Amino acid sequence: MNATGSKTVADGEPICVDSRSFADKNTSHRSRLHHSCYRYFGAAVLASVLAILSSACGDAPWNNPYPRGQVGTNVLYSAFSERPKHLDPARSYSSNEYAFIAQIYEPPLQYHFLNRPYELVPLSATQVPVPTYWDEEGKPLPANAPAEQVAYSEYLIRIRPGIRFQPHPAFAKDEGGRPRYPDLTAADLTGINRLSDFLHQGTRELTAEDFVYQIKRLAVPWLHSPIAGVMREHIHDFAGLAGRIEQAAPAPVPGRGRPFLDLRTIPFTGAEVLDRYSYRIRIEGKYPQFVYWLAMPFFAPIPWEADRFYAQPGMRQRNLALDWYPVGTGAFWLQENNPNLRMVLARNPNFHGESYPTQGMPEDEAAGLLADAGRPLPFIERAVYSLEKEDIPYWNKFLQGYYDSSGISSDAFDQAIRLSGQGEAILTEGMREKGIGLLTAVQTSIFYMGFNMRDPMVGGDSERARLLRRAISIAVDYEEYISIFNNGRGIAAQGPIPPGIFGHREDKAGINPYVYAWRNGRAVRRSPDEARNLLAQAGYPRGRDPATGQALSLNYETVAQGPDDKARLSWIRKQFKKLGIQLVVRATDYNRFQEKMRKGTGQIFTWGWNADYPDPENFLFLLYGPNSKVAEGGENASNYANPRFDALFGQMKSMDNGPERQALIDEMVEIARRDAPWLWGFHPKAFSLHHGWVGNLKPNLMANNTLKYRRVDAAQRERLRREWNRPVLWPLWLTAGLLVAGALPAVHIFRRRERRAALSP
Repeated sequence: MNATGSKTVADGEPICVDSRSFADKNTSHRSRLHHSCYRYFGAAVLASVLAILSSACGDAPWNNPYPRGQVGTNVLYSAFSERPKHLDPARSYSSNEYAFIAQIYEPPLQYHFLNRPYELVPLSATQVPVPTYWDEEGKPLPANAPAEQVAYSEYLIRIRPGIRFQPHPAFAKDEGGRPRYPDLTAADLTGINRLSDFLHQGTRELTAEDFVYQIKRLAVPWLHSPIAGVMREHIHDFAGLAGRIEQAAPAPVPGRGRPFLDLRTIPFTGAEVLDRYSYRIRIEGKYPQFVYWLAMPFFAPIPWEADRFYAQPGMRQRNLALDWYPVGTGAFWLQENNPNLRMVLARNPNFHGESYPTQGMPEDEAAGLLADAGRPLPFIERAVYSLEKEDIPYWNKFLQGYYDSSGISSDAFDQAIRLSGQGEAILTEGMREKGIGLLTAVQTSIFYMGFNMRDPMVGGDSERARLLRRAISIAVDYEEYISIFNNGRGIAAQGPIPPGIFGHREDKAGINPYVYAWRNGRAVRRSPDEARNLLAQAGYPRGRDPATGQALSLNYETVAQGPDDKARLSWIRKQFKKLGIQLVVRATDYNRFQEKMRKGTGQIFTWGWNADYPDPENFLFLLYGPNSKVAEGGENASNYANPRFDALFGQMKSMDNGPERQALIDEMVEIARRDAPWLWGFHPKAFSLHHGWVGNLKPNLMANNTLKYRRVDAAQRERLRREWNRPVLWPLWLTAGLLVAGALPAVHIFRRRERRAALSP
């Protein structure tokens, strides 16, 4: 600093540090700064508003939940509400699991998509096998031989050559033809979290050995296949196979799981490979329903390479297993498995090809269901399933066009459906204006309330427990339930067999006399007074436990997810309260619920059953003692056992439909009604909605692999999505106007102050 008070900067220009001069310059600087800030603020507001408004001019709706790259693509959009627990066909037995694996795996047979009554047709097999019958001496018997003469039946299955598995690392080989991933270590799996993280994939041709390998997997004790108990009764040497597997299996390694056991080395006379494309299954006695099992994923092929691949150490810890990543030959493969967000099925690049049916029912052609006759399947490239735990978001997205089809929740029923003067369900005007279609069908299903027959309070075959169950059966008014919670979409069940299945009785001959009386040409539920009288006979007058003097308390196991469940559970409590019984609701998720059922730790529960095949045996086996869920891992969730019922079941299951079989079924149903292991519940009516851009829709209550028939008009869907989801812009214009109007006075005041400051010197 020199004597004049100036400091020279690098370029030689002086900066004044005189106190008065500094103040004047600082004031001028603030003035310029404020002016600049207002200018930038106004520009920023204007730019933001223009950016928002300009985005409205784009083609895609603002609320589109899917990536922009999917606009106009050949994709089907749907949703799921609960994570599938099992995608391994040896273990899976729930409808939410079949929605995926039935598109991936191909058993020997399938149901014709259009023909009714339901008809089995070949899928991976060349034809539907016809059983041959043999007596005790190994001599052939005629096709009409009585069941008592048949020692065993044989099914010869020939598969189509040229079918190949989807791409998968288990098939990957190096240049020398050796497997690339046979003995992976923990170090090899570093950075591997998904199946797609493996760099190499391969494939190979399907062989008969793959089918036999899967049948052997059904007997593996640690897989706990839900049909192992049933198959033990029918497939020759199945019980022996399970024992041999257990003896040969290496012990589990702590922290590493169970080492691979090559089931090809385990002998099994119940299913044998004859040549590359042929295998034979031997059945004990005569069991005509076995052919239906050949259309289920349980009998789909599994390659031994996949079993070995997933058995390697560290795989299960990364969810690398058949339960997470299936390996099939079907029209689709599981491209993405993120059950907390999304699951995606994509077209299998190795699909062997299949054509749309060329024949159907007389009404199918008029309905447009034969327009694609003979064309190659599948029609869509992908199917995207998003997680939707609540009904309302699902419904709103359907109305916006973001889901291609939807069921109808109770809350949305009046918005979608109205009843005609004849009581027929028809679409509302709003639905018809959107081009939405309705499909209805009485389902071959039953929803029932079951008692755990192993429970000391509600179970057992004592008269006390039987009267208690009958009293509850009368008190729980399922007609009211159907009206309140299903909008009338159902029929109160009188027994385990639904309409449309042989053995079901209609009208007076079909009522449950322990719960209903026949009056004025219809079934009428018995009164609560009769129920209370039965309860008193059971030793619980006015619903009180004589041992404690308190109200009888029972536990109810359930899966509860949303507000609909709260109302339903409240209703169920009121039904028990009619008898003075206190019902304790124990809610959990579905996987935990399944665990309780398997261990038999609950008392009362509600469950349902969809027919696997159109035969009464498929419903009556739910009450067959040896099929107990706790004892055998079967589907008898109530663990009911009655020696007479079981003996009749053994006779009935091997008979052809006719008067003799009907008589046995009638006696079995009467026994079950008297013992009341279930409140028979109801048979639901299915209502489903679909947008007009989805084609080839026909209810098929037996087939699960119908995704390959779906067709989507993506251009029409995109056009209607834009039309239905146009943004409402006036609030934005109003906001922009208010921002500008609010800024003008401030700008005016500032400019006036600025002029005064400029004139003041």
